[in-house]
Amino acid sequence: MNEMTDLFTPMDLHGLALPNRIWMSAMTRTRATQDNVPTALMAEYFAQRAAAGLIVTDCTAVSEQGKGVINGPGIWRADQIEGWRKVTNAVHAAGGRIYCQLWHCGRVAHPDMRGGALPVAPSPLPAQGKFKFPDREVDFPVPRELAAAEIPAIIADFAQATRNACDAGFDGVELHGANGYLHDQFLQDVSNKRTDGWGGSIENRARLLLETLDAMTASWSLDRVGIRLGPSTSLYGMGDSDPLATFGYVVRELDARGVGYLTMLEPNQKEQAKGVAIDHVAETFRPMTSVPFIANTGFDKAKGTRAIEKGQVDAVAYGTLFIANPDLVARFKADRGFNKPDPATFYGVGPRGYTDYPALKEATAEAGS
Repeated sequence: MNEMTDLFTPMDLHGLALPNRIWMSAMTRTRATQDNVPTALMAEYFAQRAAAGLIVTDCTAVSEQGKGVINGPGIWRADQIEGWRKVTNAVHAAGGRIYCQLWHCGRVAHPDMRGGALPVAPSPLPAQGKFKFPDREVDFPVPRELAAAEIPAIIADFAQATRNACDAGFDGVELHGANGYLHDQFLQDVSNKRTDGWGGSIENRARLLLETLDAMTASWSLDRVGIRLGPSTSLYGMGDSDPLATFGYVVRELDARGVGYLTMLEPNQKEQAKGVAIDHVAETFRPMTSVPFIANTGFDKAKGTRAIEKGQVDAVAYGTLFIANPDLVARFKADRGFNKPDPATFYGVGPRGYTDYPALKEATAEAGS
């Protein structure tokens, strides 16, 4: 990599021109309608952040079965596609680029927000932690184990969702294979105890993820499909007995396919304190692949710059910083301070803590008034 490359260097993502390497990470914000339709408020939110090299949306359910977030967006119905089209039009009008993150929650859901239907999973093992309703927190239920005959339909849902995202005007799609959701549940052996062709060996456990990816790329283009993995993420009780072997196999398979890009999550501070098996994810896995490699979790400007300069990553995905700073790219360039995020509004409804964070010019004007 050219030694002059930094966060502000343009990037060619298989013909999609990105003005910088400061990506906006996928983040759940619960501003869709109760029946999972993207809103005008979401269009405003994403358009405010159009200066990002690439925006990746909230996790977006590919089916009724796949949804696990109250007021989370979907993309399996015509009204949802139309809602997303308003989002992509707004982002493109503001000069931005946006990918849709496609997702199935697996066991991380609750029957009370799904019409009584149990969540599904590779094995009947509940997620750890609590499902959070607006007024209460409850234990996750024991999920229903998927029959092998049901799995091809889930893969087909991702293929259709990919076509729907293309119709909605997205620039590409990202398969969510991290954070303890369905594909992660199949991949890691703490949650997959199957003994059929979808469990046991690493190859079998990785089968859902890779077959889903193949179906998505066949539905659009290999160049327009990325993927997100979290080899050190312990969210919802995730883990693997040999993460280096498991994720190393997947990364090499993705490299052999030439996937559009690979985003990998570094461990957060809690996971580092617990002594995760893989503490430096980018350093570990980047040498295994030549596809565009993006790191996420715990980066500031200085750390992101160092990772790019060392050739460990091609871009850095920022999460919380983008929540509170719609003009994060400009703030990085100017070396200016940041708005303080309000965690109480990360999830919820309405514009507060969503579209009302001031940009630099607005903040300066307010300070001088």
